[in-house]
Amino acid sequence: RRRATSQRYCRRQTNPTMTRGASWRWLGVVAGASALIAPSAQRSATLTRVQGIFDGVKDAFSQDVSILEDDRVTPFDRWLGIDVRSEESKKEQYAVPDDFVDSMDEANYVVAELPKPMGIVFEENDPSSGGVFVASLAESGAAAKEGTIQPGDQLVAVGATLAKGVDFDACLAAIQSNTDDKTKLIFFRGGPSSLYGPLGCSQEWLPPFLPQH
Repeated sequence: RRRATSQRYCRRQTNPTMTRGASWRWLGVVAGASALIAPSAQRSATLTRVQGIFDGVKDAFSQDVSILEDDRVTPFDRWLGIDVRSEESKKEQYAVPDDFVDSMDEANYVVAELPKPMGIVFEENDPSSGGVFVASLAESGAAAKEGTIQPGDQLVAVGATLAKGVDFDACLAAIQSNTDDKTKLIFFRGGPSSLYGPLGCSQEWLPPFLPQH
């Protein structure tokens, strides 16, 4: 309705002696301005911007769309064995955590021989990894007096029995079944991610290591 009104106004104001091209140029300028300037009777009303038919298409192509690294890899790339991920993404995949402790370094293991009761409170790790760790020590218990074991140590062996990845009941049974005056316990001094994660020691590495301690 506004556009039609502005065009009629422009035709009345157009000089009849002007060329047809000039007349349409004047008409276009005035008609375009009417979309931004309200008539005098409606200047107090809020103007609403009318979106053109191609404005939405323009906005869709001008938006910043983040592309995930996984989206860059196509089935054809996987078939050819092509890795199109960024170098930063590759470094993140193989990055060593800040709290990493080498579980294939013998210096990161401690051994304690304790009488029963030992005064150790064990807890299970996350079920995804298994195994148990030292949650706390009784103040007057044998482990606290001996001084080798610390909270957070991961139990890996009870005597000659491998306890890495074993659940709580199996570890407790191994300790209870030992008939010696003192029970030898071997612990890894590091977090569960260092022992059970991708960079943890293999099952083949531990058995030859145990008899040495």
